[in-house]
Amino acid sequence: MKNVIRLNFEIREAIIESGGQDAIKCYQCGRCMAACPLNLLESINYTTYRFCQRIRLGAIIDGENKEDIADDTNDVFRCVGCDCCKNECPRGVGLSDVLRAVRRILVDYDSYPNELKGVISRLYNTGNPFGEAAEQRNAWALDFQVPRFDGSYDYLYFACCLPSYDSRCQEVARATASLLNKARVSFGVLGEQEFCCGEAVRRVGAEKVFQTALKSNIEAFRKNHVSKILTTSPHCFLTFTRDYKELYPRLEAIHATQLFHALIKGKKLVPKKPFNKTVVYHDPCTLGRQMGVYDEPRAILQSIPGLQLVEVPVYNRESSVCCGGGAMGLWLDWPQGERLADVRVEQILATGADAVAVACPFCLNMLEETMKSMNAHIEVLDIAEILWSSISERPAK
Repeated sequence: MKNVIRLNFEIREAIIESGGQDAIKCYQCGRCMAACPLNLLESINYTTYRFCQRIRLGAIIDGENKEDIADDTNDVFRCVGCDCCKNECPRGVGLSDVLRAVRRILVDYDSYPNELKGVISRLYNTGNPFGEAAEQRNAWALDFQVPRFDGSYDYLYFACCLPSYDSRCQEVARATASLLNKARVSFGVLGEQEFCCGEAVRRVGAEKVFQTALKSNIEAFRKNHVSKILTTSPHCFLTFTRDYKELYPRLEAIHATQLFHALIKGKKLVPKKPFNKTVVYHDPCTLGRQMGVYDEPRAILQSIPGLQLVEVPVYNRESSVCCGGGAMGLWLDWPQGERLADVRVEQILATGADAVAVACPFCLNMLEETMKSMNAHIEVLDIAEILWSSISERPAK
């Protein structure tokens, strides 16, 4: 008999115990489906509102039909954790957390995408998703002679794995270091002692690997008397603020755009050189919807002479569309027509801007690669790069 729903209350309880308790609060209003950016893709019918009901019934990732289980797994890992649904939900259901609970079970049973298995394995073994040597983590900083953090500096600069190892994103770390030096802000790094912050692996359900990352970093923070930490990535900013606090209460995290804004207000950074371009700012999901930072990035851009700031109509600030890189989407290669980055790039191009400003290395990578694939001639620049170009006649080293 077809279309019979098989109920499994053991699955239900396992998901709830793994952190999916918000599924109980959902009353099926459907507003999450209207908000989910995946439904902007014509080829996808992502019935977001059904997840909670199926979880309450225990009718997910279980059954005799392997194809049905594969479809469930595909849908569960398609979510990028952007929280558009939570922003719209009248009851504040954290659907991304609910799906993270489902992912934990799938990861524990080794039933998740092979691309992610390789990334998680590399991260666990080397402390970064690229599998690069820990000793090379701060190779980007060699020209700056950045000191080892010892507790006497204003900030520990935690650059994130992408700016540490990816050649394009390393330029963002260099621009950030140049701005900090220009403003005479003292900072240091921990080099090989740093481990990936673990935010992405936690979202994808690899909780044991996240706990390894958390404990490794907290041990390094305690050993080196870290209290204030500056991040380039909103993902590091979020996890240090929310997840690390319980075990390391003295930690205070700040995103680079927040610090740059304060330094501009205090006249310690003074943009002078014109940046004569029309720029559209792309709100990262994690920095915006999840951490509430909307105004500082825009204020930085508006302080730069010659720069004309424009917005993506409708889909800006809390309604911004995800680049698709969250929850390890950066490492998942979805078929053409199923990529959020394509939707976002089309929205950006429609503004007629000469450049897009970002404040997240995930967004930088996703949008820049998508621009190239679409033969779109528009620059993708981190705010640190744009600000540094307005302050110094020389490019960041």
